[in-house]
Amino acid sequence: MRRSKWLRLLGLLLALGLVAAACGDSDDDDADEPAAETEETEAPDDTEAPDDTEAPDDTEAPDDTEAPETTLDEAAAAGTLDANGDGQVVFGIAAAGPRDDGAYYQAVVEAAVQISADNGFGEPIVVDNIQSADAATELDNLAQQGVDVIIVGASEIAEPLPDLTEQYADIFWYCNCGAGFPELPGLAQSLDDGSEIAYTAGYATGLLLQENGGESVAMIGCCELGFEKEFELAFALGLSAVDETFTLSYVPSGDFPFDFDNVANATEALNNAVADGADAVLPYLGGAHRPIVQAGAEAGLITMSAGASNVCDPDEELDYSIAVRFDGGDYVNAVMGDIVAGEFTEGQIRTFKVGIDEEPGAVICDATPEQQEAMDAVYAEIASGALAGDFGAIKGEAYAG
Repeated sequence: MRRSKWLRLLGLLLALGLVAAACGDSDDDDADEPAAETEETEAPDDTEAPDDTEAPDDTEAPDDTEAPETTLDEAAAAGTLDANGDGQVVFGIAAAGPRDDGAYYQAVVEAAVQISADNGFGEPIVVDNIQSADAATELDNLAQQGVDVIIVGASEIAEPLPDLTEQYADIFWYCNCGAGFPELPGLAQSLDDGSEIAYTAGYATGLLLQENGGESVAMIGCCELGFEKEFELAFALGLSAVDETFTLSYVPSGDFPFDFDNVANATEALNNAVADGADAVLPYLGGAHRPIVQAGAEAGLITMSAGASNVCDPDEELDYSIAVRFDGGDYVNAVMGDIVAGEFTEGQIRTFKVGIDEEPGAVICDATPEQQEAMDAVYAEIASGALAGDFGAIKGEAYAG
């Protein structure tokens, strides 16, 4: 059954060039399993920078902000992706946070909505704000609603996937589960390296602080989970690489587990940070992300995204200074491209690397030529493996115990 399903999926993608374009989040979402223990996130054996590992040209904020339209033959799509034979292709999205968080989860949802609209598919079915305790029930209900592809946003709701991928074998299951989640024969996965991304974010922030004359950054997060600690430590390392006097403080604002949506607490944390003289804010949040970005910008702070790659676009309503990119929608797009090329198959895990893959890493929205040159150098340094030892130590500290 699985072989038949993959043949149908690959046939569609090869013939028609399906491209899909967001929570963990990006990140190493499983707080109990250290990212350092995942094979796919280890630094490559060859630590010399390969010829083609320079930061890609599109690390700069793109001028063209319109999402590319992907038009498929509707009849062919119905004959291949239509796993249940009902004559309609439907995507299902399972998100641990709000579908309109303005960050990671929203990016995944918008990717599914866009590709469905472009190709005459059915309206995607989105289930958001899923609590980890309810994940099995919510995912099972989603699988029974006639969906053909299910995208699971992060590892905090992925625990029931071993059973569900077997029970609903005809459905194509994909998860950006983060390091530490086990390989499954019925699940395609992607992940990234939180240390690499956070380091570029810290370095970019340091360059803007250097330009603006500031020195202090406030990171507002949830509840000191392991992947938050990793991001904090790596961000601080990147910040100090610009200037050792620059400082980062972390403030938890949610309730364990996985509450990144507490707007009231996050706002209070931001107000206190501003009163203490913060010059930049890193809102490592979900549903509380956009309110904090808006308030931070109004207070004159350097602001940045937590996942979304399109915040530098001219039509973005809020004033972002930096796009910290671990966009789930971008990862889906790249994974599907690898499936088309036969380089990514069911049961495998794809790791996105800063300086090698174009998707992850921080981008300064209005970088000067000197700032862009500095960011390109950091991308190349990370790609070379020169910082692998530092990142390994950070992971060990973040997930200890």
